[in-house]
Amino acid sequence: MAQTSALATVEVHRRKNDGFVGEMRSAAMKLHTREQAREGEKEVKGPEERSVAKWEPTIDGYLKFLVNSKMVFDTLEKLVQKAAFPCYTEFIDTGLERSDNLAKDLEWFKDQGHAIPEPSDPGTFYAGILEDLSQKDPQAFICHFYNIYFAHSAGGRMIGKKVAEKILDKKQLEFYKWDGELPQLLQNARDKLNKVSEGWTREEKDRCLKETERSFKYSGAILRLILL
Repeated sequence: MAQTSALATVEVHRRKNDGFVGEMRSAAMKLHTREQAREGEKEVKGPEERSVAKWEPTIDGYLKFLVNSKMVFDTLEKLVQKAAFPCYTEFIDTGLERSDNLAKDLEWFKDQGHAIPEPSDPGTFYAGILEDLSQKDPQAFICHFYNIYFAHSAGGRMIGKKVAEKILDKKQLEFYKWDGELPQLLQNARDKLNKVSEGWTREEKDRCLKETERSFKYSGAILRLILL
């Protein structure tokens, strides 16, 4: 009961303090399909855009997904630490970081006898995009930061659960575990995103929102690896 009350309190706080994050969420939801979310507007074009219940994942494909995801999270976390722009320091140690957890998962797969692949084009290409944006366009970079971490905490968790049911005997990977209460970690990150964006012009905010489509495109290419 206490947990339910805490979640409800965080949700009420979120809705009252949406700020610019509310605009970011709206832009992201429009790029979901109706099979993925009730607010989705996009037509289904690729297999990864269908309901997860219809997926047929493979271990090999899932390992490719995890390795390339780690490449992206490694890059994001390194770039935030390097802080080419001062505002990035707001996002150091948010509790949403995934690299260490992914490393543990890949070690577990290795212990099970699976060969761990090297990162491939979807992950290395996206990492390169993030490197470039972090140096010259903080608004665009923060758009990717938001969409990568928040998508993983929502649809990503659902995907992880369904894939585990189908090919991992329901094992929950470390990728889908957080230290602390996830709703509060997300709210803290929303507050920081709103704080940073308060100083942006309308043009800068619109440039951030426009980057949402590219974020979905590159993340979708990595997600598609699960089905290979």
